[in-house]
Amino acid sequence: MAEVDEVSSAPITPRPAAATPRPPISCPPSQIHSPSMSRSPLLSAGDHPGGTTSTALTVKTPNRSRFSTPRFITPLGSPIRKALKMTKLDPNDAWLPITESRNGNAYYAAFHTLSSGIGFQALVLPVAFTFLGWAWGTICLTLAFLWQLYTLFLLIQLHESPETGVRYSRYMHISIATFGPKLANWLAAFPIMYLSGGTCVALIIIGGSTSKMFFSTVCGPTCTVESPTTVEWYLIFTCAAVLLSQLPNLNSIAGVSLVGAVTAVAYCTMIWTVSVAEGRLPNVSYNPVRAKTQIARVFELLNALGIIAFAFRGHNLILEIQATMPSSEKHPSSVPMWKGVKVSYSIIAFCLYSLAIGGYWAYGHLIPKDGGMLTALYVYHSRTVSRSILGLISLFVIINAVAAFQIYGMQMFDDMESKVIKKLKKPCPWWLRVIQRAMFGYGCFFVAVAIPFLGSFAGLIGGIALPVTLAYPCFMYLKIKKPQMYGPMWWLNWGLGVLGMSLSGLLIAAGLYVVIDTGIQVSFFKPH
Repeated sequence: MAEVDEVSSAPITPRPAAATPRPPISCPPSQIHSPSMSRSPLLSAGDHPGGTTSTALTVKTPNRSRFSTPRFITPLGSPIRKALKMTKLDPNDAWLPITESRNGNAYYAAFHTLSSGIGFQALVLPVAFTFLGWAWGTICLTLAFLWQLYTLFLLIQLHESPETGVRYSRYMHISIATFGPKLANWLAAFPIMYLSGGTCVALIIIGGSTSKMFFSTVCGPTCTVESPTTVEWYLIFTCAAVLLSQLPNLNSIAGVSLVGAVTAVAYCTMIWTVSVAEGRLPNVSYNPVRAKTQIARVFELLNALGIIAFAFRGHNLILEIQATMPSSEKHPSSVPMWKGVKVSYSIIAFCLYSLAIGGYWAYGHLIPKDGGMLTALYVYHSRTVSRSILGLISLFVIINAVAAFQIYGMQMFDDMESKVIKKLKKPCPWWLRVIQRAMFGYGCFFVAVAIPFLGSFAGLIGGIALPVTLAYPCFMYLKIKKPQMYGPMWWLNWGLGVLGMSLSGLLIAAGLYVVIDTGIQVSFFKPH
C-alpha cells in the first residue's frame, strides 16, 4: 500500500497490465495561464476508473517524488504544476481584443508604452514649475518619475504569478484579486474608466482644436477659405479615430503605436527646441508664484504636484500590453516587457525633462496655464517661426492624438465586447464590433463638445488617477507576493502605498480648491 500511496501523488491513471501501451501525450509548448487568457485547451487529468483489480495494483511503476507530474506538464515550473490543477481558464478571452493575439515582443511593448506614456499632458509641465520653482520643480519631477517607474516594474512582475499559476492580463482583474470585487469597483473602476474613456475625450479636444490651428497656419492670414467650426473639427478628428479603431486587437495596432510614438517624440523635441532657440521672453521671471494667503499657497503647490502626477500616464495599460506576449517558464513575458519599457521610458524621461526645463526657461511665469507649451508657441512665436515648422508641429500633435486614441480606446472596446461574449457564448460579430466602437467614439465626441473645458481640471484629475499609478501597485505586491512582514520590501510598499493614497486625497482637495478659487470659464456645448 505504501507503493500505491506514492504513486497516487501523481495524477497517473493505473492501467491493467495486459493493456496495450499508449503513446505519450503531447501538447503545444506551455504558457503560464490566467483565468483569462489562453487559447490552449484545458489540461485535466482523466477520471480514474470506478474500480481497480488486483492486477492493476501489482503493476510496477517507477518510483516518483512526491511532487512529480505527468510528462505533458513537465515544461512548467513546479509551483505552476501544482497551481495548474486549481486554475480555471476562461476560453472566452481568445475572442477579446486584448488577448486575442499573443505574438507581441519587446518592440511592440516599446511602441505601445511610448505612444501611451507621452502626450499632450507633458506640455503642461512648465506650469507646475511656476509654483514650485527650479529646485523643487526638478526634485518633484525626479521623485515622481522614479516612483512611477518602480510601480511600473511591480506591475510587470505581478502580471504572471508562479505561486498561483495566474496571469493577470487586465488592470481590473488584478485589482479584484487584491481588493475584492466590491472594493475594486469603488477604488479602481472609476480611475481606470477615466484614464481610458476620459483620455479619449481629451484627445478629441486636443486633436480637434489643433486641427483648427493647423488649418489656420497652413492657409495663412490672407486665406479666403472659410474654416470649419471647432465642433466640425472635433467631428472630423472623431471620424478619423473611429475609422482607425476598427483594427481588431491590440497587436494589430502596433504599427499605429509606432507612428504615434515617433510623432510624439518629434513634436515634443520640436516644441522645446524652437522655444529655447527663440530665447527667453522679455521680463520673464522665475520666482515661484505666491498666493495672497498661506492656505491658498499650500493648495496651489499641491495642485502643481497634481499636474506632475498627471504627466505620467499609461499604468492602466501596462498589464494589457504585456498580455499580448507569449510566456513560458523559460521565457516569461516580463523579460521582453521590461526591455521595451526601459527603452521607452528613457525616451519619455528625455522628453519630459526637456519640455519642463526648456519650457520654464523660455517662458517662466508667462507660460499659459491652458495648453502649456503648444499654446505658448503660437501666442509668442507665431510671427517669428516659419509657418511650415508650426504646421508640422500641429500635424504631429494630431497624428499622435489619433494613434493614442486607439490604445486607450482598446481597453474600453475589450470591456464592451466581453459583456457581449458572455451573453452570446461566441465571438462578437464583426458588424456589432463596428457599431460598438463607433458608438464609443461618437459618445466621446458628444462629451468633448458638451464639456470642452475638461483640460482645466488637470490637477484634480491627476489626484484622482494618482493611486492607479503610484499606490495600488504597492498594495497589489503586498497581497500577491506576500513579502516577509516587517522586512525592507514590506515597509517600502506599505510606505509608498499609504503615502500615495494620502497624496491623492490632498491633490483632489487642492484641485477642487483651485478650481473654485480661481474659477473656470464654463461653456457647455460651446468649444472654443
